[in-house]
Amino acid sequence: MTLLPRPSLASQRRLTGAMQVLLVAIVIYGYLAGEQKAISNGIIALLVTLVPATLERRYDLPLDPWLALWITTAVFLHTVGSAGFYARVEWWDHMTHALSASLVAAVGYTTLRAVDLHSDGIRIPSRFAFVFIVLIVLAFGVLWELFEFGLDIVATETGIDMPLAQHGLDDTVLDLMYNTAGAVLVGLFGQAHLTGVAELVRDRLLRSAAE
Repeated sequence: MTLLPRPSLASQRRLTGAMQVLLVAIVIYGYLAGEQKAISNGIIALLVTLVPATLERRYDLPLDPWLALWITTAVFLHTVGSAGFYARVEWWDHMTHALSASLVAAVGYTTLRAVDLHSDGIRIPSRFAFVFIVLIVLAFGVLWELFEFGLDIVATETGIDMPLAQHGLDDTVLDLMYNTAGAVLVGLFGQAHLTGVAELVRDRLLRSAAE
C-alpha cells in the first residue's frame, strides 16, 4: 500500500535543486558569520545530495524519485538545524533524528531484501525484517551517540568547535527514542517504496556475478 504520492522525476529534481541552492546559501552564511558547524554540515550535506544522481550515472541504479527526495530532505533539514534551528526550535532535533533513522532503516531493509531476492537458499519473513530494521537502527543510534561523545571529548581537549555535539543524558535518550520511531515507520510502511530499489540491487548483483 502506498501512503504517500510519488513525486515525478521533474518535481524531485526541482525540489532537490532548490534545497541544494539553499545549502550553498547556508555554507556562505556560515563563512560570513563564522559558524563552522554551518559550513562543515552544509558541505557534507551538499555532497550527500549528489549521491542519487551518482548512483544513476555510475552504477546504473536509478532510485525512486520519492527515495531520492527523502535522502536530500534528511540532510537538508539537519543542515538547517546546525545553522541555528536546533537552538531555536525545540522539536527540530527530534524530527531530524527520526528522519535520519528512517534512512538508516531504509538502507538496512533494502540490503536485507536484496539478499532475500538474490539467494534461493535464504528466505527472510516479513516479521523478521521488521525486527531487523529496528535493531539495525538502534545499534547505529548507539554508535552515533558514542561518536558524538568522542567529539565532545576532542572539543573539550582542543577547543575546536565540532559539527556535532551531545547535550546531556536526556537528549541522548530522546535521540534514541526518535531513532526508534523512524525505524518503526519504515518497518511498517516502507516496503511499498523500497521493494523496487531492492529488486534493482538484486539485478545488479546478478549482472555482476554473470560478468
